[in-house]
Amino acid sequence: MPFRPTFECLWCGTSHTVRSEADLEGWAQLCPTCLARAGENEFLRFRLRDAIAERGRSRSAETTARAPEPAAAAQPALDDLVVYYESRAPEYDDWYLRRGRYDRGPIANMAWQADLDAATMWLDALPFSGRIVELAAGTGWWSALLAGKGELWLYDAADAPLELARRRLVAHGLTAHIHLRDAWADAEGTADALFTGFWLSHVPDDRLGDFLRLARAWLKPGGIFAFVDSLDDPESSARDHPPVEDGVSIRRLNDGREFRITKVLRTPEQFRAALAEAGFEEMDVTSTTRFFVLGSASAPAE
Repeated sequence: MPFRPTFECLWCGTSHTVRSEADLEGWAQLCPTCLARAGENEFLRFRLRDAIAERGRSRSAETTARAPEPAAAAQPALDDLVVYYESRAPEYDDWYLRRGRYDRGPIANMAWQADLDAATMWLDALPFSGRIVELAAGTGWWSALLAGKGELWLYDAADAPLELARRRLVAHGLTAHIHLRDAWADAEGTADALFTGFWLSHVPDDRLGDFLRLARAWLKPGGIFAFVDSLDDPESSARDHPPVEDGVSIRRLNDGREFRITKVLRTPEQFRAALAEAGFEEMDVTSTTRFFVLGSASAPAE
């Protein structure tokens, strides 16, 4: 189905106009409310998957038509990220647990676990309450902690990780509103807190400001935005992953498939500058000993 900047939602009939051709709503021809419900309805889920594929084909055709220079052609499309995480879902937690190709030996594994514990305690100490939104939630590693603090709305653009997140919450006796939704979709309602785990490093430099302004749009005045992300450490990724170069990471799965994804490793200073430029206040960005950046900031109060 072709992209339409203005349309009547195929499910509920509501008129909607998108901001840009990057918005999935225009490809799916579903309003943001119905797109957010894709996890509950087979037709909506089909339209979302078809829209992701159609947008990806369009970008590929556009890239071919422009005949870019080799360096430009090497930049991965955002849609590749969705396909990668859909495929990686069954083995994603190996990264957290240092299993298989992520086992870096006892010394590095101990350092990783210490940093992961520090990140968990840092997040647990934040004053989250009320409506909490988690974007790009993946398999829900952080979701159980968040769901214990308030009413959690959990979103991801890939279906397979969301199913694992649902199972994790059920195992902990917790509940959340779980929906298939692109992290770039317009904010829906307002939240007391917003969290992203290892998402900002998948946002290119030229779009970071746009996403941080979107994060502000999700929040009530005075609401908290928090994130955990990656520092540049050679032992963070799998043993067979080459170092990140020029914001691109080559990732291999256990079955040998290979993906090129955006991965921009930023310092706390770079995050602080970007948050300030996006209008956030009360910024607190620090890091663990080796592996993680920990950041929080507040939306301006009225």
